[in-house]
Amino acid sequence: MFVTKAVQTATFLSVVSMLATMGWSQAPPQISSLDRGRAQDMLRTVASEVRKHYYDPKFHGVDWDAKVAEAKQKIEKTTSMNMALSHIAAALDTLNDTHTFFLPPEHSYRHEYGLQYQMVGDRCFVSHVRPKSNAETKGVKPGDEILTINGYDVNRDDLWKVQYVFSILRPQPMLQLGLKDPSGAQRQVEVAAKIRERPKIADMTSGNGGTNFYDLVREGEDQEHLMRARFREFGDELMVIKIPEFNFSAVEIGDMIGKARKHQALIVDLRGNPGGSVDTLRYLVGGMFDREVKIADRIGRKDSKPEMAKPLHNTFPGKVAVLVDTESASAAELFARIMQLEKRGMVIGDHSSGSVMEAREHSEQTGTDTAVYYGASVTEWNLIMADGKSLEHVGVTPDEVVLPSAQDLANGRDPVLAHAAATLGVQISAEEAGKSFPYEWPPAI
Repeated sequence: MFVTKAVQTATFLSVVSMLATMGWSQAPPQISSLDRGRAQDMLRTVASEVRKHYYDPKFHGVDWDAKVAEAKQKIEKTTSMNMALSHIAAALDTLNDTHTFFLPPEHSYRHEYGLQYQMVGDRCFVSHVRPKSNAETKGVKPGDEILTINGYDVNRDDLWKVQYVFSILRPQPMLQLGLKDPSGAQRQVEVAAKIRERPKIADMTSGNGGTNFYDLVREGEDQEHLMRARFREFGDELMVIKIPEFNFSAVEIGDMIGKARKHQALIVDLRGNPGGSVDTLRYLVGGMFDREVKIADRIGRKDSKPEMAKPLHNTFPGKVAVLVDTESASAAELFARIMQLEKRGMVIGDHSSGSVMEAREHSEQTGTDTAVYYGASVTEWNLIMADGKSLEHVGVTPDEVVLPSAQDLANGRDPVLAHAAATLGVQISAEEAGKSFPYEWPPAI
């Protein structure tokens, strides 16, 4: 399967080393000998998975054993568990592979900053602010441009790794944001994270009154609701389908294509889609063509083979446009590029992520009665498309680059969807397009 994009990590090592000197509102807990031993166990296991499964046995010229030994020495000297985990992540970063990364254990708390932000072109903007959050109280608004995060300049190459560090590896009690509003005025804002403590030991049995199991069930149901496909119809002329991730069965994709067949044109909105299952990609490609289509050649450690998509029973015959942005990654990028290469549809929006490999997630644990769960994503296949090129660190260049402005974000307008509809012969305003798929926040922590 394709795993979802994590981070682009070209200079992640320097970010980790700088984080070691950052101040906290409270000192991180000192690492115990037990936790230090657990971190070393994680490093050994993750290093072994990379050694056995990584698609390039030469590791792009990286001396993998030396990097692992270096990380081991740093873990021996570190003073906190968060930094120990960061050293594991930094070792994997040396491969400079968007789909090879460390999946650290969950923290004993949940946190949320109350805002969403992303790159638009070469600038970073706040896209959504949770109502009643500290961010809203501090006056942060959609359309604000983010110039710095905790003192670091924001740019397209580094944003994902900064998010990875601040949200996964070393969550911060607050974010210090350098902002510029749509009028050009600049200001500094400290946004406090909302934090909810979780039990350090979770009861995963469903009996004896254990509630942690059912909490996870509810979280899974909430996530499933947020990741559902959504539809908007404009008469019989156009249907828009927003696909948040590639995690649908053949039957579900068949139902989507069946709905689309009632319309003359289709917009497939893959903005914000991080990728997912190769099976879902095959089904969706199969719904667009009445013939077999190559997705890519899969180049592995020992051999290579083509990944093909066969047509569904009833394919969509009409015109197609595909929407992408800087958060479109992995399988979403492959779908968009296939539509370009096969001249099946126009791609509109922003330059995509450039995070396109095929990886497998390896789930691990350390401990027995009290287990600590972690893992790693390891790339097992490089993907070479029909034009002989890889999208890794390259991405998809849209046929038409259309970007929302700061004012569009501030006022909830969607000029990208409106423009795509116009290319297919349907006139809708950017205001109407912006109301088609209202942003949905996950339940508050």
